[in-house]
Amino acid sequence: MTHSFADLALIEPLQRAIRAENYRTPTPIQAQAIPHLLAGRDLLGIAQTGTGKTAAFALPILQRLGAVRMNPPRNSTRALILTPTRELAVQIAESFQSYGRHMALRTAVIFGGVPQRPQVQTLARGVDILVATPGRLLDLMQQGYLRLSELSIFVLDEADRMLDMGFIHDVKRVVATLPKTRQTLFFSATMPAPIAELAGGILSDPVRVTVTPAATTVERIDQRVYFLEKDNKPALLIQLLKDPALLRTLVFSRTKHGADRITRLLDKAGIVARAIHGNKSQTQRQRALADFRDGRARVLVATDIAARGIDIDGISHVVNFDLPEVPETYVHRIGRTARAGADGIALAFCDGSERPLLREIEKVTRRGLAVVADHPFHAAASAAAHSAGAKPGRPSRPHRGAHKRPEAGNGHSQGQSQGQKRPNGNGRRRRHSGAKPTQAALA
Repeated sequence: MTHSFADLALIEPLQRAIRAENYRTPTPIQAQAIPHLLAGRDLLGIAQTGTGKTAAFALPILQRLGAVRMNPPRNSTRALILTPTRELAVQIAESFQSYGRHMALRTAVIFGGVPQRPQVQTLARGVDILVATPGRLLDLMQQGYLRLSELSIFVLDEADRMLDMGFIHDVKRVVATLPKTRQTLFFSATMPAPIAELAGGILSDPVRVTVTPAATTVERIDQRVYFLEKDNKPALLIQLLKDPALLRTLVFSRTKHGADRITRLLDKAGIVARAIHGNKSQTQRQRALADFRDGRARVLVATDIAARGIDIDGISHVVNFDLPEVPETYVHRIGRTARAGADGIALAFCDGSERPLLREIEKVTRRGLAVVADHPFHAAASAAAHSAGAKPGRPSRPHRGAHKRPEAGNGHSQGQSQGQKRPNGNGRRRRHSGAKPTQAALA
């Protein structure tokens, strides 16, 4: 068992960066993966965001590249990290820059939705580490601005999300251009058949590391459900947000139009909110994230594009304004509020038409959500009908004190003092809500 980053065989420039971030205790995936990656092994990681996986692969990649001094040729990269969303790409690139601050390695990030000229100019000089989304990467490769013949390390991050977003064929096109001799790292929160097949085709004798599967991740989160009529959802949300305990709240809407409508209603009620979804430009999305992260907006309303692409410290509550149609998506949504061992609160609104969706969610999470009945919009008949359909031994539980936050210290692992910080899903330290994040937290 690795109890300290000092126990890992990381070089001094990386140890110095880790100390500067005040990291002490590696997360499980870091402790398990880093030694194998330093040895050059391929890796299959079954892990969600929030487990520390970015640091788990970034630190050994930096060390391995730093051990071979070379200037990457023009229009090439030595390591490629492929990720599904623009926000996650930027976060990963910032993490590499933070950890590699004492190393002479060049990192770049490319994604769509912005002019390509600055990205082309950066690639022309050659880079050591490239973080990219599939669409823009293929565009630049087809235009001759990037070749992967010099690549030695390939990371596929959030593979199942790639499948969900329709990028799997783009991923296969990228993989087809990679050198046969390389180190490959493959990360996915779940392993549906197409993803398992993809992993089998690109990994060579991999080490398998599994941490925090979906069924256990949610156990750290206080989950509650409000039964009500659909038309009462906006009023309930506004009422809940009157409680200052909802410090930094992420609200999920099923549709882009719905996200915009919720944002307008909150603004009209005097609650500063921002929306983020696929119809927003990259500039608008970055501004919304910055306002939410820096405390200028208390609420961020998002569609599922944000379920894995956002990693912001200090999210106190996640509200499922609409229940997702895919139960696994619920797990990814609520995971925004429980990072690297911390607890969180997730609130779900459920109207009569959504009861079947709630039942599927409870099957996936293997627990019933606590029913909050002490609110003016409670639909008692709907709650009773849902409770009557619960499996024996797993009833939906009544709950009082809907807004009380977890007790202080619940998010600290055993043997870790309250003042000690651990890296979150992108290797960054947690901060108290409202504190200004480090540059590495930029999204």
